[in-house]
Amino acid sequence: MVPLLGGLFAVPTGRVAGDELEEAKARQAALDKQIAEQKQQVEELNAAQGELKVEIAETAGALDQINADLNAVRDSIDGMVVAIDDVKAKYAALVAEVASLDEQLVALEARETAKRDELRERQALLADRLRAAYETDRVSLLETFLTGGSFSDVLAAVSYHLDVGQQDQALADQITKDAETLAALHATVESTRLETNLLRQETAVQKKELDKQLRQLEDAQARLAELEAATARELAIQKKAFEELAATRDNIEEAIARASRAQMQLAGRINKLIEDQKRLGNIPSEYNGTLEWPLIGRITGEYGCSSYPGYAPAHGCENFHNGTDIATRCGDEIKAAGDGTIAYAGWNWADGPDPAWVVVILHSEKLQTWYAHMQPIAPDGIEPGATVKTGDVVGYEGNTGRSFGCHVHWMTMLDGIPRNPRLFLP
Repeated sequence: MVPLLGGLFAVPTGRVAGDELEEAKARQAALDKQIAEQKQQVEELNAAQGELKVEIAETAGALDQINADLNAVRDSIDGMVVAIDDVKAKYAALVAEVASLDEQLVALEARETAKRDELRERQALLADRLRAAYETDRVSLLETFLTGGSFSDVLAAVSYHLDVGQQDQALADQITKDAETLAALHATVESTRLETNLLRQETAVQKKELDKQLRQLEDAQARLAELEAATARELAIQKKAFEELAATRDNIEEAIARASRAQMQLAGRINKLIEDQKRLGNIPSEYNGTLEWPLIGRITGEYGCSSYPGYAPAHGCENFHNGTDIATRCGDEIKAAGDGTIAYAGWNWADGPDPAWVVVILHSEKLQTWYAHMQPIAPDGIEPGATVKTGDVVGYEGNTGRSFGCHVHWMTMLDGIPRNPRLFLP
């Protein structure tokens, strides 16, 4: 009986109860750390989504703005593609974390169930043992001693009682530890289930926002492609017409040289007017304010390096465009970009035998704006020395000079050097 009871009631010699409890607590701590890291991931994803949302809104706004700078928008969209890829990676990591928590939750629930069954078995075993002990204790030790066949029988009985007490105590301690371990496991399961559900909900929200941003990015890309295609068509027409014109000329370089000389002559006339107007006090030394667009339309040529072969080289570019081309409909009004004095209105013989009609406005001693390729019609009052205000009509969109479609070539000159007109806009 003693060896049999020892085998039934002894505490397991494998993983002890204290180890299981510490392991459960360590598992809870590890999960807490993992969940904290996942919350940090969610915050980072939220921040990335927020930044992307602002950038997409700004890009969409830029596309809807008047005279959109397609080069800048293209750079912005390229940056958004990279940002979207980063958000996708963060979202994928979040989905993987949810899957990991789901797997751990299944394992924890299985462990909790096993520990609960183990606790019930030990509780039942202790209850049976206590009932057996109660039945045994009906016969006192004294009676056992008096009825014992020998002293060794008495010693065996006493030893049996002592051994059974120790086993009962060990089993009771094991049950207490099992209950604590089960409680720890249950707490871990519940917190993991809660956090997993919250994370799953947050992931769904992030997915919805990501899908929305992807659609917005696609819309911006489509809108940009549409505007770029329209611009490319305009440039193709201009390039073809120029090539046809250039084929009839014996020496295009000499034509450009003649134009440069004529341009210098025109510049001399404008400088003389500047001196005259300055002496009369009609122009300030500095321009105080910003300029406005002279025409609202489609930008067909930005300031800077260009692929159009009709432009002379400058600033390290094979073909340099010294202004901004804006196109709408032939005859649309061209307006003064700022307050100033008309310096010139007429044919720009710097273009050679096929001159453009231009208007030049002095805004200060240093700042001028040029409006070229307009129709050869001067509105009333638009003549050298006349004063104009911002928004006054100075001409009409045309196709004069080396132009291959109605548009206005808007140029800003600062200290006699062409500058990007966008630098002077609000």
